[in-house]
Amino acid sequence: MIKIENIHKRFGKNQVLRGIDLTISDGGIFVVLGPNGSGKTTLIKCILGMVLPNKGEILVRDISIKNNWTYRQHIDYLPQIANFPNNLSVSELIKMIKDLRGKSGDDSQLIKRFQLKPFLDKKLGNLSGGTKQKVNLLLAFMFNSPLIILDEPTSGLDPIALLRLKELIKEEKEKGKTIVITSHIMSFVEEVADEIVFLLDGKVYFKGTIDALKKKTEQQDFEHAIASILTQSYA
Repeated sequence: MIKIENIHKRFGKNQVLRGIDLTISDGGIFVVLGPNGSGKTTLIKCILGMVLPNKGEILVRDISIKNNWTYRQHIDYLPQIANFPNNLSVSELIKMIKDLRGKSGDDSQLIKRFQLKPFLDKKLGNLSGGTKQKVNLLLAFMFNSPLIILDEPTSGLDPIALLRLKELIKEEKEKGKTIVITSHIMSFVEEVADEIVFLLDGKVYFKGTIDALKKKTEQQDFEHAIASILTQSYA
């Protein structure tokens, strides 16, 4: 599905990605982890074509994304911070996104799942952070694309919404979709991830299952395995 070859990216003097090589296969849940500044969001934005690498190549479905934007029609994306006009109502925003994508997304079941019906006529500027995140999740899942990218999807969610998000992610995986997630919530990652990709200093430090990481770090639980990596890197 996604092949990343020797990707480098710097912003001014700040080298964020340093030769990333990574393959994400079709089907499954892949979680990108790493400390702040490790390059998680930059890597996601490179895959989406929102950030252009200084070096390297990214292929989606064996086709280079360079100077090619059609591939993005097959991706649904939840940004870490979504900025929409506060004067739009939720229903107006849903219609606007459908018009921009040129697709009739299926939002009815998502409205029910995240209990958004009471908020459809409310302005975005009057919603709580958690409700806005539910709206953002609706937008990210309503077009039934084969590749879904979620940047910190659990932000601001209450326990019920979090449970329903986890159920939704697993349901989408069962349909054969590829789901790429960034998160810093270890319990969430451990529950949903088929594989993790751990970035450190702009490089892939580890890619594999959580059990393989625990074996590599000689730790019995996931949080201590992650802590072990960070302790060694800062030593």
